[in-house]
Amino acid sequence: MKFDVVKKSSNTSARLGRLETCHNSFSTPIFMPVGTQATVKTMTPDELEEIGAKIILGNTYHLYLRPGHELIREAGGLHKFMNWNGSILTDSGGFQVFSLGELREIKEEGVTFRSHIDGSLHFIGPETSMEIQNALGSDIMMAFDECIPYPATYEYVLRSVERTTRWAERCKKAHKNTETQTLFGIVQGGVYKELRKKSAQDITSLDFEGYAIGGLSVGEPKKMMYEMLDFTVPLLPDERPRYLMGVGTPQDLFEGVIRGIDMFDCVLPTRIARHGTVFTKKGKLVVRNAAYARDFGPLDPTCDCYVCRNFSRAYIRHLISANEILGLRLTTYHNLYFLINLMQKIQKAIEGDYLLELKDEFFADFGIPNIM
Repeated sequence: MKFDVVKKSSNTSARLGRLETCHNSFSTPIFMPVGTQATVKTMTPDELEEIGAKIILGNTYHLYLRPGHELIREAGGLHKFMNWNGSILTDSGGFQVFSLGELREIKEEGVTFRSHIDGSLHFIGPETSMEIQNALGSDIMMAFDECIPYPATYEYVLRSVERTTRWAERCKKAHKNTETQTLFGIVQGGVYKELRKKSAQDITSLDFEGYAIGGLSVGEPKKMMYEMLDFTVPLLPDERPRYLMGVGTPQDLFEGVIRGIDMFDCVLPTRIARHGTVFTKKGKLVVRNAAYARDFGPLDPTCDCYVCRNFSRAYIRHLISANEILGLRLTTYHNLYFLINLMQKIQKAIEGDYLLELKDEFFADFGIPNIM
């Protein structure tokens, strides 16, 4: 992987970057659609390429359970298996494992857990996570970490941060495909600045090629999340990409970029799309509502995506009401286009040094209180 900072904002911490992997290169900051089970739900690879997606996510936990990483290795890796020519980032499986609650047990060796599919017993530790991700062949891999819940005591978070560092060291040793796959470390620390600093110092000392900020957007107030970003981002190397995990509302994209984040991912745009909610310039619109039964205008009159150029709110509402799959495909396509297009506008604003003006205009139109 190669990463260069091309331009820095004059009045924020935002930066325009260029990231190159074995499969492609793209500008940052960037939003990455989530393809949990080797597919971005309802979207074909051609459609993802059409809307401008350059890098997507695959989920280590889910792909390990089904169809299995060895099968994907046999298929020639995740890119060939799903016919995706862009870049792929795989998470470590840590977040999914820790979200299983009573179905898992955390020990120094790793995590023993029961499958949410059939209840079978499994184990993932740092070495296992690296083995799975090496088999998947993703461009960017994530170190196995302990995702900290909110709220959590200082003592719990301290133990977790120390374990995450030990696991990160083991991940570096176990990572095999160093010529073709990049490994990112993850900074934890909950909402404790002292522990965020400790985690950042410990993880950056291991010299990963990129760094993620984990354990945010897990229930804490937004103001607290932004305070943690304000504190943590400056602790990360300027010349390495910075990834804020699991964050993807339009508001959070702006706030993250302004604080120096380069990469984002979130299931939000595809998840709300499947419930009939779409992003528009004027905010969220619940197109499945009866109010749009005779609305023959596009989802967003200011949007030039395929969906808005060809279909009406009334038609899409009809599809969703009739449980037709096409309805969910159209809302998903639009939402992903909306966020990817927004990030392209943000890139141009950084280049032209008018990011704060763009933010103010977007927040006013979208109905977001500009208080941060």
